[in-house]
Amino acid sequence: MSDLFEDAAPGKNAPEFTVSEISGAVKKVIEGEFSHVRVRGEIGRVSRPGSGHLYFDLKDERAVIAAVSWKGQAARLAVRPEEGMEVIATGRMTTFPGQSRYQLIVENIEPAGAGALMAMLEKRRKALQAEGLFEPGLKKPLPYLPEVIGVITSPSGAVIRDILHRLRDRFPRKVLIWPVAVQGQKCAPEVTRAIEGFNALSPGGAMPRPDLLIVARGGGSVEDLWGFNEESVIRAVAASDIPLISAVGHETDTTLIDYVSDKRAPTPTAAAELAVPVRLELLAWVGEQEGRLSRALSQSIGQRGQRLRDLARALPKLTSLTEVAAQRLDRAAERLPAALRLVTQTRRLHLSEVSAAIRPDALRRLLGNATARFDERRARLVPGLLSRDMKRKQDMLDGTLSRLDLTSRNQLAGWARKLDGLERMRQTLGYRQTLDRGYVVVRGDGDVVTTAKSAAKAQALEIEFADGRLAVGGSAPKPKGKAKPPGDQGSLF
Repeated sequence: MSDLFEDAAPGKNAPEFTVSEISGAVKKVIEGEFSHVRVRGEIGRVSRPGSGHLYFDLKDERAVIAAVSWKGQAARLAVRPEEGMEVIATGRMTTFPGQSRYQLIVENIEPAGAGALMAMLEKRRKALQAEGLFEPGLKKPLPYLPEVIGVITSPSGAVIRDILHRLRDRFPRKVLIWPVAVQGQKCAPEVTRAIEGFNALSPGGAMPRPDLLIVARGGGSVEDLWGFNEESVIRAVAASDIPLISAVGHETDTTLIDYVSDKRAPTPTAAAELAVPVRLELLAWVGEQEGRLSRALSQSIGQRGQRLRDLARALPKLTSLTEVAAQRLDRAAERLPAALRLVTQTRRLHLSEVSAAIRPDALRRLLGNATARFDERRARLVPGLLSRDMKRKQDMLDGTLSRLDLTSRNQLAGWARKLDGLERMRQTLGYRQTLDRGYVVVRGDGDVVTTAKSAAKAQALEIEFADGRLAVGGSAPKPKGKAKPPGDQGSLF
């Protein structure tokens, strides 16, 4: 300041300063006098821009001080400032020349007494409860006998030893320990990363994924347990797919993790008891159930066997039930071939009669005459029905007649196809079709000859080919099997 006064103009008592000079002088005075201060007040107007810095106000009933915590300092704060919280802020005073104001550079924040901590805790609890994170319906059931248990706690101390000892006494299981800080600034982020890390493990991988998690810590003050009240921990527990037991503090201590966990244990030892059953008790119960099951099965099998024997005595013999049916089956099997031959002959005779009586030309003429008569009567009927009030009925009649005509034509066509099929069947069954394939009919004395013996007895033979008949004179051929006299050429027939 003395340097500034030495630069005063001669003849004038008051020196002249530039804006930057006076701002720098004020800054030096304030930073020199208040390089380390603790300020108590209520937090108001909290701002968290994207840069990571933290801006807020400290106020009481008569004044307001602007406060700022730079990005690195804000990340290390043990308590996140919230509007309305009464705190004690530790830092240094400085000025901001760009806006002609002074402000407090905050390095640490702590609640102003246990009452402020409990008020902040209750406010946070109500906010998280309003989001539904504490709903009973979201809690997952604990596995009855987990294969792998993940424990999140401090690697040193009595807590982990108590848990391992209790698990070994009750039912030995595989235990994975994720070491974390259980108090201080590192507590909340490390516990959050541990819960998320266990959930990120793949089932069946190189590192087994736990079936159950235990978050444990011994007792302590409200400040010591504060890391388990942080919002990041609460949300990590709520998002966990693995069931989680909270065992933080003693039975009288309550933290927010107890509200969101799937099960709360009053102590870490109780958490181990909740995690697994007693192996010896389980073996005894299994043995008892095995004995009861064996006795029940033996008794049930005995009762059912006796019941089966009683019923068997009342039932007739199996052979007496099947003798009559077997006899009827044998008689029916004996009659079946004759019945089949009779039915075949009857149907063949009926087919021959029907095919002989059907004449396709006559049927076509009959159908043509019926169609002509139908057309004639329709022509006479239509003019008589036409009138002014019958127009609608005429349209209906025309449609009906069209459908009737189509139906009759389809039926006539079907009958014609059936007649053609019957005609082809008749021609197929006739012997002339056989003659076309190269066979002949031999007649002797006017009768059909079917054997060589009948041909030998006939006086004259006649052979019928597909294109005509040929008479053969002279003696008939000798039956097959008779030897010709030696040297006798014999007759051609």
